[in-house]
Amino acid sequence: MPLRPAAASGRPAGRRSGLVPPPAGTCVGRPRIGWRRTWGERSPPVILHPLRLGTVRGEGLPITAVLIRHPSGKNVLVDTGAPIEFAGDPEAPFEVGPDEHVLARLDQLGLSADDVHHVIATHLDPDHAGALDRFPNAEIVVQRRELEAARTSGALRYEWQRAHWDSEALHYRAVDGGTTLLDGVELVDSSGHSAGHQSVLVRLPRTGPVLIAGDAIPTAEVCDPAARPSSGHDHDVEAARQSTRELMRLVAEQGIARILHSHDAEQWRDLRASYD
Repeated sequence: MPLRPAAASGRPAGRRSGLVPPPAGTCVGRPRIGWRRTWGERSPPVILHPLRLGTVRGEGLPITAVLIRHPSGKNVLVDTGAPIEFAGDPEAPFEVGPDEHVLARLDQLGLSADDVHHVIATHLDPDHAGALDRFPNAEIVVQRRELEAARTSGALRYEWQRAHWDSEALHYRAVDGGTTLLDGVELVDSSGHSAGHQSVLVRLPRTGPVLIAGDAIPTAEVCDPAARPSSGHDHDVEAARQSTRELMRLVAEQGIARILHSHDAEQWRDLRASYD
């Protein structure tokens, strides 16, 4: 589940390794000189589509997923949003319009669930993994610690919508820590919000590297780890803050061009339909 945004601390984040201080409302500064040529030569022509899959009812926080079109011909979905059954339900905890659920968003891109080869689950909360059951033909990639916690802990965050992620029809691939899924698509361990949370680093040839942070950094306001509130939403808030520190270090070291947050309304003011 998402965190409530904390008040901004006033301290700029990501000011390491020569990064220019970031603009207001963002976590990243200007990339180092030369990154565009470097990434253009080394990275495959990956295309990334941010997907807005509704909002958290009563809080106005968007639910964000991402589709990655890979030059290998494989399509990779990062998170699935809430259960499809919630679409149009005024009593559901997530507001999902009939054109906002994950299958509708894929259809708008000319794709169906059967066209998705891999689903990366940042974690198994219902607003991120609530529609995994709609992808029985895809390989679902999750951190081993997350899958084990979901199956054995009895925590409400997993049990509430268990039928949507715990099915014999689903094909899981459990990974341990940092893993390269495809050329230019890398998994990054960012545990803390959940027992085995993961983020995704995507290397785009024109834009530069993009970090899909998930709930490790759900909004730009918590790019500063100290701004992350103590919350029952986090499995281990200190581990979550440490993961934020490590991700922001990665932002500086890799010259990351953009962070995509799971629940940041402001980012949707200028997000494009696609990045390459």
